[in-house]
Amino acid sequence: MKIKSDDKVKIIAGKDKNKKGEVTKIISANNRIIVDGVNLVKKHVKSKKQGEQGQTVTTASPINASNAILICPKCNKETRIGYLVLENGEKHRICKKCKQDIAIQVKK
Repeated sequence: MKIKSDDKVKIIAGKDKNKKGEVTKIISANNRIIVDGVNLVKKHVKSKKQGEQGQTVTTASPINASNAILICPKCNKETRIGYLVLENGEKHRICKKCKQDIAIQVKK
């Protein structure tokens, strides 16, 4: 899968079209991704203890990865992803528009 977690993506199809968000989880077996603030569904949760009230929880549901396009961190444009194989065998993702390496930003 070309989209990785912590990538910024824009949704290009579906009910949340044109929304932007960050990928939080990848389900590679089904080619699906979970994006913050996109495809929100309400889930009714039963009370666990006596005297506690049940509630409605809003959670993000997975969408197909083909409905999202990567936003390049260097040029801030929606772009397709290409690959560049170096001489030592390392494989890097590159932006098809600005030809820059797309590195995954690590949160601190």
